[in-house]
Amino acid sequence: MHAINIVDLFAGPGGLDVAARELGLPVTGIEWDADACATRQAAGLLTRQADVRELGPADFPAATVLAGGPPCQTYTVAGSGTGRRALDDVLALAKRMAAGEDVTADLKEAVDERTGLVLEPLRWALEAVETNRPYQAIVLEQVPAVLPVWEAVGEALDAVGYATKCAVLRTEEYGVPQTRRRAILIARRNTTGDREFTVDMPPATHRPYRKGVDRDTGDPGREPWVPMGKVVKRPVRYEVVSNYGTGGDPAARGRRTSDEPSATVTGKISRNRIVSSYDQTELERFTLAEAGQLQTFPADYPWSGRNRAQQIGNAIPPRLAAHVLASALDLGEERLHKALSALGGATA
Repeated sequence: MHAINIVDLFAGPGGLDVAARELGLPVTGIEWDADACATRQAAGLLTRQADVRELGPADFPAATVLAGGPPCQTYTVAGSGTGRRALDDVLALAKRMAAGEDVTADLKEAVDERTGLVLEPLRWALEAVETNRPYQAIVLEQVPAVLPVWEAVGEALDAVGYATKCAVLRTEEYGVPQTRRRAILIARRNTTGDREFTVDMPPATHRPYRKGVDRDTGDPGREPWVPMGKVVKRPVRYEVVSNYGTGGDPAARGRRTSDEPSATVTGKISRNRIVSSYDQTELERFTLAEAGQLQTFPADYPWSGRNRAQQIGNAIPPRLAAHVLASALDLGEERLHKALSALGGATA
């Protein structure tokens, strides 16, 4: 692979970029949101504040790797669901793009413009191929509902000289003290012409979390999953009471103890109550710094601007991003382990 230089679309507050920095990789993030850009500036991350739809590969000629995490709200279970209902349309658009059609007008007619943004990385990738400057590797991430879109994108990339792999990864299996699932696409340029050329997802390093199953139970070749109490401490063992109820019944709200991984961190994390496991006494709720730590950002990460909790909830955990980048770019275990030691999560 040529010298690695990453352009990160929809870069947010810097989850992937923090991982890239710890891996020693240069990266420029494109982000339009002023608040996320404020965080990125405070963190010293190279940023271009812009709409990815107004840019393309020609604007970043040094980039050899394309990464991206498009807005996910329309695809999430908690979101409006517009993207899920439009999934068939998005898949059809991806296939038309792969066939060389200009679908710009169709994307603009989408009920929710964020639904079409998920196809922007494919536009960038195909434009790069057309101009004879293809990216050597591509890494995309989104909520699990987008996996069929990534599979369609993968088919389009396979047709223009890439080997691709798509899967849903569980963050706790990579040392993140949180259960969170992300749909990942990894593509690498097949420069050898070998039909057997393949890419792989990063191997899991920790055991999957199962409710009621001890963390020391399972594959002895993997580490135990990391409980949130290892990362966010309180004077006593505690329980986190989710803000989300089931069918409107407050008694059905989810609970996790400090001996378990956190539930998925969202922009509503500050609403979650924390109580003592011994007497249900109310304890201090998660601070923004602690929410960031559950995502494996450094404890002193300089969250800035407004909507900081939402920024945290939107980000890919840097620890997961490091695993994915190391696998996609074939960086080797030593380099990955050095980066992981600087990130949060699997501290014990």
